Amino acid sequence: MTIEYLKRGKPEAERAEDDAKTRAIVEATLADIEARGDAAVRDLSEKFDSYSPGSFRLTQSEIDALMAELTPREMEDIKFAQQQVRDFAQAQRDSMLDIEVETMPGVILGHKNIPVQSVGCYVPGGKFPMVASAHMSVATASVAGVPRIIACTPPWQGKPNPAVIAAMHLGGAHEIYVMGGIQAVGAMAIGTKTIDPVHMLVGPGNAFVAEAKRQLFGRVGIDLFAGPTETMVIADETVDAEMCATDLLGQAEHGYNSPAVLLTSSRKLADETAAEIERILGILPTADTARKSWDDYGEIILCDTYEEMLQVADDVASEHVQVMTDRDDWFLEHMTCYGALFLGPRTNVANGDKVIGTNHTLPTKKAGRYTGGLWVGKYLKTHSYQKVTTDEAAAEIGAYGSRLCMLEGFVGHAEQCNLRVRRYGGINVPYGEGAPARDAAE
Repeated sequence: MTIEYLKRGKPEAERAEDDAKTRAIVEATLADIEARGDAAVRDLSEKFDSYSPGSFRLTQSEIDALMAELTPREMEDIKFAQQQVRDFAQAQRDSMLDIEVETMPGVILGHKNIPVQSVGCYVPGGKFPMVASAHMSVATASVAGVPRIIACTPPWQGKPNPAVIAAMHLGGAHEIYVMGGIQAVGAMAIGTKTIDPVHMLVGPGNAFVAEAKRQLFGRVGIDLFAGPTETMVIADETVDAEMCATDLLGQAEHGYNSPAVLLTSSRKLADETAAEIERILGILPTADTARKSWDDYGEIILCDTYEEMLQVADDVASEHVQVMTDRDDWFLEHMTCYGALFLGPRTNVANGDKVIGTNHTLPTKKAGRYTGGLWVGKYLKTHSYQKVTTDEAAAEIGAYGSRLCMLEGFVGHAEQCNLRVRRYGGINVPYGEGAPARDAAE
């Protein structure tokens, strides 16, 4: 087996050091929000965004005025993208059924899918106004039937971004706040005098937002760990270097710490892609960000076989995996750890990010090993219920329950069962004993 790293990113030890610094900053900031509430939120907004409005929450008239700044074409594009997301989310919701079954005569078990009752949607936008993130979190929550949806996004160039606000409003947000970063996530989860806390936080963000969600998990639910963007291109000689380099840099421009990995079985393609990346960085308007990301987090990995590429891909568990090979469906069948797959050269991550309809809030930092991305089901809680409808079933299941409780030493538990055996089965069970088996009772 030969797996060769032709380019490596920043060592894991340095990445861990960055993560530790982020954790400390987030912990102190959340404690400040807990202690000072709205005052802390305002101080943080002034410090990081130079933004301090009379109210962070937008009124309906402010929302209308911002939406009026958009051209008809821009509004139509937003509505088109949002409809694709809604349609796919609705199809997913339709696949989730409430069930009720009679497992034995007189014993009925079931479950109901109940929406989370309040959700805080974070929509990034300090550097790039992430219009699409509003569809992914707000519109999907709306399809799930969440009764209270609040949305936060940072100011962009000193004011609310009209396109992001339009997407939030059209998506179904009930409250819209213009605030970003840790202060937004903290305010939604912890609550302040002006913001009632939510039950769940969703949405992507930078390393600080992702860490804040991680620290707040338990106090509130979260969708998943969705930190800085990651992308992997799995390619063989069926595609060219321009395609690979474009798909890698298209995601590297997100931020300074966005891993981009080329995984290939072709040394020629690897070398040509490295050269093509340098060419594109010379003309890309966002090259300052993309180059830093590529230099520190970019990797090129050369494998001998497709099986080796599969092994490496599942180990990396990248957020976005662009597959361009002579056996794309083979990777679809066999890959187990990733955020989302983009199969074939006609497909690309940008379409998935913005318009095609799948959700772009996806697991990062190897979280794809244990969770998929945000989808309508993340907003639904599956709650079970049970019902015993006959005396015979109450006595029979109660007798089993009584004996099994005594097996574990739970006398009080057993007495709950014994009471039903006595009352509905006519069998006297002394306190502190398990119910007799039916054949012994007979």
